[in-house]
Formats: sequence, structure tokens, C-alpha cells
Amino acid sequence: MLIDTHAHIYLEQFDDDREAILDRAREAGVEAIVQPAIDVPSIRQAVDLCEAHDGLYAMAALHPSETDEATDDDFEAVKEWCGNEHVVAVGESGLDYYWDRSFDDRQQAFFRRHIRLAVEVDLPLVIHNREATEDILTILEEERAAADEPEKMRGILHCYVDPPEVAQRAWDLGFYVGVGGIMTFSNSEVDDYVREVPLERIVVETDSPYLAPEPHRGDRNEPAYVRDVARRLAEIKDLPVQEVEEITTRNAREIYAIG
Repeated sequence: MLIDTHAHIYLEQFDDDREAILDRAREAGVEAIVQPAIDVPSIRQAVDLCEAHDGLYAMAALHPSETDEATDDDFEAVKEWCGNEHVVAVGESGLDYYWDRSFDDRQQAFFRRHIRLAVEVDLPLVIHNREATEDILTILEEERAAADEPEKMRGILHCYVDPPEVAQRAWDLGFYVGVGGIMTFSNSEVDDYVREVPLERIVVETDSPYLAPEPHRGDRNEPAYVRDVARRLAEIKDLPVQEVEEITTRNAREIYAIG
């Protein structure tokens, strides 16, 4: 059995066949799917799907790309949603320096607010990181040092693509790393990086509908393809696929506190 720890199945790309993709996920042995939010409306969409289907979970947060125009009211809505029974994490928050560097200060300020919120409500934090690794780790270290209850800081560094020393720093801060489609690409170095990261620190994800793994690269991604991620991870680790499934699923259950 597998858990897709990061999939945006509420997005319009799935509007025509959402039931079918959930059926395919179940047939592929995916027992749970955790849906990250990108803005306040997406939290409602994710929770609605949780209410309609077993095995779905939601997160609440503002994606870093949304923070340019986000308001205090938006953040208060995120905070309120964290009390919903279907919300198992604060996410996805973080930093994205790829598209637009004009509002770095706002991204960083909202990231810190999300970190503090996760500690306050005692939920894991799921982090989006694009070309901002050092700033993310530095901010996490600063916030952990300042927190009254630093042991409550924990979560997942989503879409992990960094050298193994980054995974060690993340682990020291209470964070697993989430590996997905990029790890399967033939032109990626992520497989070499992940080879050095203990399996006990890894969860698997799809980031659907984005970043489909081989052999589906270029197509719309979906949760069933997390099995291809697990299969490639097993090859990298030279372990049976079943062992990779068991350990990564146990890791996901632990971090999200799901049954």
C-alpha cells in the first residue's frame, strides 16, 4: 500500500474524470491522498473532496506565489481551517524564487507566519521550495531556535531535489523529504542525491497534476503514478518495492498522524 503525500486533485485538470483517477489510485494500491492548498478557496475544495471520499486528507496554507496579494484575512482563514477535522497539515507554504523576486520579503514573512502557525496548532508543515533552499533552512533554524515548543516543528520538504546534506539539515529540524517524478527523470541528479538519504526519512508523492514520473513524463500526473515513484526509489535503494512501500507509508502515517 502507498500514500501519495502531495496531490492537487481538486484542480480543474481533474474535473472531467476525478472519480476515475480516484478509482485508478485505489487499484494501484494508493490508500490515502493528501491535498495541499494553494489559497483559501482551494482549502474548501480539498475539504469538500475529503467529505465525499474516504482516504482523502487536506492541508491549509497560502502557496508562496499567492503571498504577493494575500491579506491578513486570508491568513486568518487558513488558521481557522486548521481546526477542521480533515486538515492534517499546514501546507503548502514556503519560498519560490523562480518566477518573481519582487516580493521576497512578503514570501518570507508569510513563511514565518505559517511556521509559527504549524507549531501553534501542532500540525506538520509542508514546504514548497523552488531555488530557495538556503533561505528556507535558515528561516526554519531561526524559527525553531525562537519557538517555545520547538519539538512541535516537523513536516515535509516537498519536491526534494537537493544534495543529501540538505536532507540531513531538514531531518535535524524534524522534516522528512518528499520525492516524486523528478527523481525518475533520466536527466536529473536527484536519484544520486536520494541514494544517500536514509529511507526512514523519505515519503513519496506525485504533485499531481504536475511532474508526472517516467514513463508518463509529459502527461497529466495522477496519484496512481506514485507507484512508479516507489518503484524507481526501490531501484535506487536496491530494495524490494514492498519494503519501500511499507517504510514510506509508515513515514507518511507518522508525519500526518493518519490511520
